[in-house]
Amino acid sequence: MSENKSPQLAGPGSPAIFLGNHAALDFLNSIASPVDVPIEWLANGEAFIHWLHQTDLVPKDALCALSDNAGPGEIDAIAAQGRALREWFRAFVHKYRGKPLSLSAFEELEPINRILANDVRHGQIVTIGNREEKSPPFSLIEKRKWQACSALLIPIAEAMARLVSEEDFTHIKACEGPVCTLLFLDNTRRHARRWCSMTICGNRAKVAAFRARGRRRLRAG
Repeated sequence: MSENKSPQLAGPGSPAIFLGNHAALDFLNSIASPVDVPIEWLANGEAFIHWLHQTDLVPKDALCALSDNAGPGEIDAIAAQGRALREWFRAFVHKYRGKPLSLSAFEELEPINRILANDVRHGQIVTIGNREEKSPPFSLIEKRKWQACSALLIPIAEAMARLVSEEDFTHIKACEGPVCTLLFLDNTRRHARRWCSMTICGNRAKVAAFRARGRRRLRAG
């Protein structure tokens, strides 16, 4: 993240960037410098709710209910906790990305486990659509109780837990764009991805390389 420039707040309704190939990395990219000036998508409670609306982390009805029932400043406070969690996890990811995680990292993950310990879930029977004729018409699913605004951090912590327990940190990369701060999980076949997006930093790098070759030809001629 740029240390010299204050973040620009994402405008109302501004679409967030989802190029991380994993929900936990998309959360880290909720503040990013894809071009030059860092952009903040979680500046306050309203922005935090809008960012969550663009993800599949929290059911839309739960978001609406928590927003409607929240006390003054309550979601703003949760957004601040989210930003702190984001920057803590960013430091963790940058510390270990590009190499396999080892057991020595376990104690550093306590902030995630503290949030997950507040989770409240229950089983529920639901009907199945488009089922085979002889199969049971019901299914048992697990649902989360969204009892307080603090629960909004639980699916984010869960995504972080999945990243550290299910993915190879060797394949977590930072975009090679000179000013870009976006992180991503490289799941390409040869793990050769270099850019957050070819339409953003990839094309910019191609143009820069083309101009550099032109300058070298001019000097040589």
